[in-house]
Amino acid sequence: MSARRRRLRLNAFLMEAGHHEAAWRLPHSNPRADFDLQHWIELAQLAESATFDSLFLADGPALIGTGEFRPPGQLEPLTLLTVLSQATSRIGLIATVSSTYNEPYNLARRLASVDHVSGGRAGWNIVTSAGADEAANFGLDDRPGHAERYARADEFLKVAKALWDSWEREAVVADKGTGRYADPARLHRLGHRGRYFKVAGPLNVERPPQGYPLLVQAGSSEDGKDFAARHAEAVFTAHTTYERAAAFYADIKARTRAAGRDPDGIVVLPGIVPYIGSTEAEARALARQFDELRVPEYGLRQLAAVFETEPSVFDLDKPLPDAVLARPKLEGSQSRSDLITELAVREKLTVRQIISRLGGGRGHFEFVGTPEQVADTIITWFEGGAADGFNIMAPALPSGLTAFIDHVLPILRGKGLFREEYEGTTLREHYGLPVPSNQFHQTQATFQVSGA
Repeated sequence: MSARRRRLRLNAFLMEAGHHEAAWRLPHSNPRADFDLQHWIELAQLAESATFDSLFLADGPALIGTGEFRPPGQLEPLTLLTVLSQATSRIGLIATVSSTYNEPYNLARRLASVDHVSGGRAGWNIVTSAGADEAANFGLDDRPGHAERYARADEFLKVAKALWDSWEREAVVADKGTGRYADPARLHRLGHRGRYFKVAGPLNVERPPQGYPLLVQAGSSEDGKDFAARHAEAVFTAHTTYERAAAFYADIKARTRAAGRDPDGIVVLPGIVPYIGSTEAEARALARQFDELRVPEYGLRQLAAVFETEPSVFDLDKPLPDAVLARPKLEGSQSRSDLITELAVREKLTVRQIISRLGGGRGHFEFVGTPEQVADTIITWFEGGAADGFNIMAPALPSGLTAFIDHVLPILRGKGLFREEYEGTTLREHYGLPVPSNQFHQTQATFQVSGA
């Protein structure tokens, strides 16, 4: 990093009534938070009031589960971010959008538009969509294979970047006297013909204020880490131990360096689900309240979905069956299934205990303790080389986020690790990242984007 002291990066990962699967059942929760626009606006404003770097909306183009035990729907995230951009002025706005079930031109246009209307605060969490149910919504019998999804995503990113670059900064003249609006030589065709896409270009939206929206990646498979090393500027990741997080951190930084990029140009943000109490006993009681509201049948279905099997193969009071432990590599969520298996074997957990541990954060790090203990854990990971910051995944919203802001942030600020006020206006400025150079700048000839 640079000579000045590193600053902790904090992202508010927002999810309906909260990250715990039973959050909607709490007495103070809004069970219809998923489609309550005012709820999302108030969460965004709360995070911005605390000067969080960004907020994040997860997404997938399919119903979540069956809807029987947890709210299954979600607003389309770029639409929601557009609304939130008008209710806030500084906080970064990141959304998940699939590269598998979109086309580069339309998505590049939508993301550029969000960056424009937000004044340079947009970010894209790039996913390749692991679920077979998602594929079924796009006319496919099954999802493409893991390696193919990442190969397509790689070409998708090359095309998207070229589209964002297709307007040079000097393209618009807007000379009323001569009637000359733009310099056509600075609007660039791509003429791209690759393995997956044929795209003429240029984009019909000016280059975004940030050059590109901040590029985020969340897969921890080998393909996912290589993809992140080539393209990502932030990585969202899940780890249950400091040791695992530190190993991932070192690996992703090394891969980024090997890809010819500055490792300081990629920000690693593991998730943390904090249950905060004024005493340890109070924090444990809070976590227990959530756990008692879980419906085991829901957790069992979700576990079966991760391992791409049927709930009937599991016995709640026994360990993971040998057939699951010996499974071949999955085409879906490989890194998440590996994480769960490692956790279960390391701690000798029964299936009942596994689904309890997954109820709050789906494999992200859950921590139960006082504000001081939460802050100390964050500092240990940050200063020990396991994180550049964190995804704050409140088990209930807004209460869990408010508790973090009111009781943990003052400790982090007191140690000089987190800002008191925003110092920039764009998401890239918050993360300490530069605007990427334009590959077409001062180039007059038509530029050909190479295929994947």
